[in-house]
Amino acid sequence: MLDARSRGEARARATSAQQAAAERPYRRIEGDVASGLLLLCDHAANALPEAYGSLGLPPHEFHRHIAYDIGAAGVTERIAEALNAPALFARYSRLLIDPNRGADDPTLIMQISDGAVVPGNATIDEAERQARIARYYEPYHAAISDAIDAALAAGKPPVLFSVHSFTSAWRGVQRPWHVAVLWDKDPRLALPLLDAFQAIPGIVAGDNVPYSGKLYGDTLYRHGTARGLAHVLIEVRQDLIMAPEGQAEWGDRLADVLRTIMQDEDLATELHRVQHFGSYTDE
Repeated sequence: MLDARSRGEARARATSAQQAAAERPYRRIEGDVASGLLLLCDHAANALPEAYGSLGLPPHEFHRHIAYDIGAAGVTERIAEALNAPALFARYSRLLIDPNRGADDPTLIMQISDGAVVPGNATIDEAERQARIARYYEPYHAAISDAIDAALAAGKPPVLFSVHSFTSAWRGVQRPWHVAVLWDKDPRLALPLLDAFQAIPGIVAGDNVPYSGKLYGDTLYRHGTARGLAHVLIEVRQDLIMAPEGQAEWGDRLADVLRTIMQDEDLATELHRVQHFGSYTDE
């Protein structure tokens, strides 16, 4: 039995660990590395560190797509639960720094986003840019690298599945897709996903629309393309997943599709092989 001093030290260590976890710019769902899957949610949250206040923006801007991918975190959590898969979520808003951009990308820290001027970003200098990269960007990517390394050590190269969401209209034009598959040169997961969506009645799936998966330095370039891991970025239309019910529906749908693909022996053999396809952005 622990004495009073030992109990106090144990509580202090537990408190310190909880504080350290709360200060990390990411959160994780542990899951099982043997699942062969790693879920990522780059734009999970609309929060900011206390020191940054609101970056000079009014509150309503943090409920828009410029701050985070609406519904994406809930969908990712549902998939993680269904498949017992590890998942990593960025803890802070993309308005602070966008983890799904290369460190040298000019849109890493947005000064204007969809018509909204971001005062707290408008005049930042290089020192502040590097401070944000060191404190909020690199630790998230280090956590992804660590999760990949753990899966490789367990003998199963993980499939990377990144969950995002897109607005139902852009500049007055309605977007017809329910879901979109974004990919670069590696077809191993993208093509089976597109086939699966096309087989679902009533679902309109975009193939590298409304965005392209060919983005130099983004999360999947850095951790998928560069490391030879099968990967894909999924976009779900935001009006379909704004409410918890929609998040559950799409989380279950994506989990079912992933489960079917990854249980196919021939596909699984390819998906869990380290193979370098390169990127169109390198040409």
